[in-house]
Amino acid sequence: MASSEWEIPPELQPDPTDHDFDLDEVMRSVVGVKAMVPADAFTAQSLGTERLGSGVVIRPDGLIATIGYIVTEAETIWLTTHDGRAIPGHALAYDFETGFGLIQALGKLNLPALPIESGDAPRPGDTAVLASAGGRKHALRCTIAARQEFAGYWEYMLEDAIFTAPAHPSWGGAGLIGGSGKLMGIGSLVMQQQDGKGRRVDLNMVVPASLLPPVLEDLLAFGRPNRPARPWLGLYAAEDEEGVVVSSMARNGPAQKAGLHEGDRLVSVGGTRVSDLAGLWRALWACGHAGTKVALGITREAAPRELLLTSIDRRSFLKAPRLH
Repeated sequence: MASSEWEIPPELQPDPTDHDFDLDEVMRSVVGVKAMVPADAFTAQSLGTERLGSGVVIRPDGLIATIGYIVTEAETIWLTTHDGRAIPGHALAYDFETGFGLIQALGKLNLPALPIESGDAPRPGDTAVLASAGGRKHALRCTIAARQEFAGYWEYMLEDAIFTAPAHPSWGGAGLIGGSGKLMGIGSLVMQQQDGKGRRVDLNMVVPASLLPPVLEDLLAFGRPNRPARPWLGLYAAEDEEGVVVSSMARNGPAQKAGLHEGDRLVSVGGTRVSDLAGLWRALWACGHAGTKVALGITREAAPRELLLTSIDRRSFLKAPRLH
């Protein structure tokens, strides 16, 4: 969306007088991100070739934290500042475990860097600001609705994700800013939940910023955490009342090559029974590192069977960032 096309309703925007920091100054640290991805990239079909979102300046040298799916396989990145300047950027890293992406501005941003919240903040009930690029008109006053486990269908899990309400319409890479003017998280998803009266409530899932400092130096040095990669199956799974079912697979990924089918029910991984997504991914990652063989127990049309898959490093499917 172009910045002129939408804005948060005034009554939902943050009030600068509610904060003991300079809200407008802090929101200058949030920049627009536009990433262009080649049409033959692995993620082009699922995520598109032109991706728009936000990022947050976390170091004075123009290092920006965003959500990884915006910049994965990006060939060209443009950053837009609060005063309309366009500056090229370079995708430095995407950490699959946390979900963070890093961008380096290739020109002078001259923007303040937001300090990263290193403690366990925020807590449920706290108020915060979820800000996408474009200043106060694109910032939302929100409440921390929950801190809990989140398991994604794409072989992803967070132990202690942040959930905020109401939902921001432009959540990807938005900065969650806390009471002390620190970066508490990066926006990742919008989700629908039912409240106690059966009404639909939209929430944002936000990746806690405190997960970034432990891996930041590795990401800058190696483009990834300096440890063996987790095993990846190229498997997209969903939960239903009966357990976990295969919804789709990455083309030519280990799951597809091993003969897994959409609709197969996943019963066990490496001998460990699984009944939900979190259990599925935990059991998979407990099998060893990327390259390990993984035994999947499934039922297909109510008949049990076992498949042996050779896991891989997810990165082998992706185009590496081009060096400028």
